[in-house]
Amino acid sequence: MSGAVLSVRDLEVRFTFRDGGVFSPGARTLAAVSGISFDLGAGEALGIVGETGCGKSTLARAILGLVEPSGGQVLWLGENLVGMDSGALRRKREELQIIFQDPLAALDPRMTVRDIIAEPLRAFYPKMPSPEVDDRVRGMMRTVGLLPDQINRYPHEFSGGQCQRIGIARALVLNPRLVICDEPVSALDVSIQAQIIGLLKDLQRELNLSLLFIAHDLAVVRHISDRVMVMYLGRAMEIAGRGNLYRRPLHPYTSALIKAVPVPDPKLARQVRDTGLTGDMPSVLNPPAGCVFHDRCPYRVGRCEAEAPVLRRLENGDQVACHRAEELDLTIGKPSHLS
Repeated sequence: MSGAVLSVRDLEVRFTFRDGGVFSPGARTLAAVSGISFDLGAGEALGIVGETGCGKSTLARAILGLVEPSGGQVLWLGENLVGMDSGALRRKREELQIIFQDPLAALDPRMTVRDIIAEPLRAFYPKMPSPEVDDRVRGMMRTVGLLPDQINRYPHEFSGGQCQRIGIARALVLNPRLVICDEPVSALDVSIQAQIIGLLKDLQRELNLSLLFIAHDLAVVRHISDRVMVMYLGRAMEIAGRGNLYRRPLHPYTSALIKAVPVPDPKLARQVRDTGLTGDMPSVLNPPAGCVFHDRCPYRVGRCEAEAPVLRRLENGDQVACHRAEELDLTIGKPSHLS
């Protein structure tokens, strides 16, 4: 992508461990992320979706250097973060921040709101005067919809949605350019989810933020993402523009995820076809040969079992890893059940 601020190239994350069992005493390798590549533009939001265990959060942590990649590149404004020395990487983290999934678990219960939001300022600007720190904290509280006079309260005095606003304020207080949202609304009620997503959309527009928005819920991702990447067993199955992906997905797994979204209207629910998806996701320790999705795919052919498809770019710029993408018609139509 021309003008990309973040470029991920063939990123790999593998974990080696010893099983310890009597019949398998040797070391085993878990491929959590396998050859992921994508670009992210300035002010763009890329949704990353997939079932639990597909490698979404591991990918996010590898991009930030919280997990050491086994291979590939993470290019931030042209500089490769992989292998960068700790001092230089620490300085880059001022521009790269993360919002965590569980707002209560992510906040230290012994710290006040002031101390929580000010923590990044203290880490990067230890000589900043306290009055300036307080001004920055209060200003950020207003930005995320909190009252400045709540500055001396503790996390247990807030609701889950308010705690996530505190987490957002902490992530934004350094004025980063990229924010990774690691399932930031999955622990919240549906009504609160909508408020937090609306807040993130407003902040993205006002601050020209680039977002990686991780979720397992395609209905959530649709409201905030410009493009969507679908992951399965550590691999990218499809990367497409939001409109294209929800109207006519290219990969059978994407189609199944869209059809699996719960429908609140009983009449509409009867119109949504069966997903065609059977069984559970295989173990990452023992992925299927060929296409890793073939054993759950209703459209598989012999080639799928023998040959792993590569993620290839189509004429419209969307990408898919499926041998049969051009011949299948997976049209969903207007995805009204996701609105």
